Amino acid sequence: MCNLYAITKGQAAIRQFTRAMTDRTGNLPSLPGVFPDMEAPVMRNGEYGDRELTMMRWGMPSPKFVTKDRKTDPGVTNIRNTKSPHWRR
Repeated sequence: MCNLYAITKGQAAIRQFTRAMTDRTGNLPSLPGVFPDMEAPVMRNGEYGDRELTMMRWGMPSPKFVTKDRKTDPGVTNIRNTKSPHWRR
């Protein structure tokens, strides 16, 4: 996961590339910039094990030690480094 990406291919191309069996994205427009906290398409295993293309909010919750004294969670968007404190418990 990185801080910014774009969706420049059409919905049919995304379905074909991901071999989605179910598409729950509706009419997916091109997204020249997908930013944290925006909805973006993701591929996941559906309820019955089928490949499902759906929309989800982009980003991940912060680790508990980050939000300890905060009222809101700023979230994390760049956690490619597997040695990052984000992955510690």
